Amino acid sequence: MRGSDKTSEPRLIANGQSPTPSRRAILPGVLLGLVFLLLSSFILTVRFPPADHIEHLQVGDVAPRDILAPRRITYVSEVETEAARARAEAAVAEIYDLPDASIARRQIARARQILDYFDSVRADAYATPEEKRELIAAVNDLVLTDTIINGVLTADNNTWLMIKGEVISVLDQAMRTEIRPVQLAAVRRRLPTLISLEVSDEAAQIIVAIVEDLIQPNTFINQERTAEERRLARESVPPISVTFEQNEVIVRAGEVVRPEHLEAFRALGLREADSPTRSLLGTLAYLGILSLTVGVYIWRFRPRRLGDSRYLGLTFGLSLLFIVLIRVLVPGRTLLPYLFPVAAWPIVSGALVDVHFGMLVATIASVTVGYVTHGALELMVYYLVAGWVGTLSLGRVERVNRLLWAGIYVTLCNMLVILIFRVPVRTIDPLGLLQLMGAAFANGTLSASLPLLIFFVAGSVLRITTSLQLLDLARPTQPLLRQLLLNAPGTYHHSLLVSNLAEQAAERIGADTLLTRVGAYYHDIGKVLRPYFFVENQMYGNPVQERLDPYTNAQVILNHVRDGLELARKYRLPPEIRAFIAEHQGTSLTRYFYNKALEIAEDPTQVDAEAFRYPGPRPQSKETAIVMLADASESAVRASNPSSVEEIDQIVRNVILERLVNGELDECDLTMRELKAIRETFVQMLQGAFHPRIKYPEAAFRVTNSDVPRAEMPSPADLESTPESLPLESDSQGEVAC
Repeated sequence: MRGSDKTSEPRLIANGQSPTPSRRAILPGVLLGLVFLLLSSFILTVRFPPADHIEHLQVGDVAPRDILAPRRITYVSEVETEAARARAEAAVAEIYDLPDASIARRQIARARQILDYFDSVRADAYATPEEKRELIAAVNDLVLTDTIINGVLTADNNTWLMIKGEVISVLDQAMRTEIRPVQLAAVRRRLPTLISLEVSDEAAQIIVAIVEDLIQPNTFINQERTAEERRLARESVPPISVTFEQNEVIVRAGEVVRPEHLEAFRALGLREADSPTRSLLGTLAYLGILSLTVGVYIWRFRPRRLGDSRYLGLTFGLSLLFIVLIRVLVPGRTLLPYLFPVAAWPIVSGALVDVHFGMLVATIASVTVGYVTHGALELMVYYLVAGWVGTLSLGRVERVNRLLWAGIYVTLCNMLVILIFRVPVRTIDPLGLLQLMGAAFANGTLSASLPLLIFFVAGSVLRITTSLQLLDLARPTQPLLRQLLLNAPGTYHHSLLVSNLAEQAAERIGADTLLTRVGAYYHDIGKVLRPYFFVENQMYGNPVQERLDPYTNAQVILNHVRDGLELARKYRLPPEIRAFIAEHQGTSLTRYFYNKALEIAEDPTQVDAEAFRYPGPRPQSKETAIVMLADASESAVRASNPSSVEEIDQIVRNVILERLVNGELDECDLTMRELKAIRETFVQMLQGAFHPRIKYPEAAFRVTNSDVPRAEMPSPADLESTPESLPLESDSQGEVAC
């Protein structure tokens, strides 16, 4: 729990994570995330027609111009696959059952019944010829003409007997073969060839007329087996992939647009989905997954800077801007996607928040490009590799030339990805490949230079502390640092030493080294107003403090924090640097003057300790905590003048333990393991700064006239102007010197 309550439980935990954010801290982020989700869904769903957009074309329309593929693409064609499966299904012939002999037997029996009926009609002596014709015509199974009926009635007995025998014989022969429904007409046409050659033509006509109506199909389609075979044939056809090379003609001018053309337009992003509702739902689902991923990352790793509304607003603003640009510039374009510097988005995110967050943004950017281009693998890999490499190579931008190297690395990776996807293709367009290489070079240049503009805007408008601002503040020619050097040289050199200690410790535990170093430069800037009150700026003792009472001395010492904050506001130092000024002493006591007050007080219980306490707050970050420990350790070691490494280690250990026990480190995220690493770093650095030196005998520096030629002897004026090296002095109490 933040605050100055000394009874609060220390926040030092094993894994270095901060406690769970409060609901008040979570709610603004959740609301901003929902707004971002809705705006991004609208951006990705709204139709921004690219240069080759052909939304108006429908099947059957005539193409007004040659429509080319803006990039190489391979996709599974549902139209071609369905056509191939339909052909395979149609190629399977209908499957028939075996001929049914019972049908032939039934028809022959029916033929005998009809012939017997004709015999009775012929033999009827009481029926007139007209009545006989009507009786024969009434047979339902046969359709006989008058000529055939007259032939049946007028044929003599021998001829009729022959006709009857041939009818049964021809019907038997015809029905013994396989007769499908579609073959019925062909079988009937073959009947005259089955009749005996001894039969007259008139009798043959009667036989054919009777038999052809009795011929019936004896085999039929097996619907189940046919359907199963066709299903297997359809499923055996694999999905068909269609490939269009870059600048290949999809449909020529004057050609009728077919379904496969519209499918290619959609695959290339030249035509939007036919259902805006489904497109919106799909976009919401996609962005919901990404938002959930980012939310889990923030909840799990809790990047400290995303807790600041300025950084959070800039992150969401950049995300919306780049999503709009991706939506407008990438789909349906040929060369522009390779030129557009999407990698600048993760590079800036990694520099402002942290490297891991930048890599997450690079992944999101690449899959977003894949989403709007319907799975363009080359572009996805192009942006993913560029974003990862740019983020990892740039880091926190501790040096300006790292931007140059990041641009070079991004350019090389862009070119390599293009070659990987283009060289294996059989037909290589040298001019097109050269254009892509030029776009890759421009992409790398923009990816490195665009962050400079974003850093400038973020620092000027949003007052966000960027690496470029920190590099500028670290220059010795900065007005405040120059005043510190001229007016308080001891404090200036003390700040340099503290910055070296803190920077090495920050690098050891993975904190922000540039912020730590610059913060250490300015942590004691308030001493520039009254430098003579601080012992590191006094050549001989502390006569000023001896003339004042402990309360006044303590107020002067304590006021260097307030004075520093006023100077920081006057010179518009960023909030991150002001934190070092306010937090580097925490809420500790000016113990030297507090003890003096206790000594001179008649009643020590009446001495108010709060009058000797720094206003705080306690360190809120690892960086300010490191500077606090470095400041106290350097002052204590310098005041104690240790003679061995063991003594230095013990002094530093005591300093850290005192801050830990007093609760000064309760509100930062340092772990016990990191404190150990910080102590080891301080001991190593202080050992080099305060090691014992050999005192050379004076005779070693005597120069006689005989040793040096007269022309090279220095004059007395030269000797008087030679500066002497004065040792640093410190009060026995570290807080007086810092």
